[in-house]
Amino acid sequence: MINVGLVDDHAIVRSGLKQFLADFVDIRVVGEASNGREAIDLVRNESIDVLVMDLSMPGQSGIDALTMLRAKEPDMGILILSGYPAEHYAINLIRQGVNGYLNKECDPSEIVEAIRTISLGKRYLTPMVANLLAQQLGRKDDAPPHEHLSEREFQVFLKLAQGETASNVAEQLSLSVKTVSTYRTRLMEKMTLSSNSDLTYYALKNGLIS
Repeated sequence: MINVGLVDDHAIVRSGLKQFLADFVDIRVVGEASNGREAIDLVRNESIDVLVMDLSMPGQSGIDALTMLRAKEPDMGILILSGYPAEHYAINLIRQGVNGYLNKECDPSEIVEAIRTISLGKRYLTPMVANLLAQQLGRKDDAPPHEHLSEREFQVFLKLAQGETASNVAEQLSLSVKTVSTYRTRLMEKMTLSSNSDLTYYALKNGLIS
């Protein structure tokens, strides 16, 4: 039996997924959460083999929760099920320890296949994501600037691009304001940008925020 946790801020999405997965005798949904913070509590309280998680959620997002989830359960499988196209996030997140990435427009049967694959300790890569990884290996120097950011830098970048203040980012990521400022300086240098408005423009242009 594969124990699955569902993390999405829309109750109707969680309900639909739970109902769909109930048809498969080897999969059992053992808990739900509506944001990253609740996901951490869920993983603390339940034995979960695969966590199916959205990225964009109010409060603590899926990206924000990744570090803590990995620290608590390094062997747990994490499948991202997001409305964002794979080419915008998949490579960064797989580098950060995610086991698979699916767009919400995928065929539902693919979610089941991904859960089963990840439960075996493997990664689930769609042909598109596998191709993106192959391209990155072949052209690391030509990769988009945001793909060169570390996990924390990427988190801070997205928060600042969405208009969050340094103090808000610090609170949401459990960091000091000084540390956030250090990350901001680093990511600005890596991306050759000079202001928060530049970050917002870059993120919008590359489909990282909407």
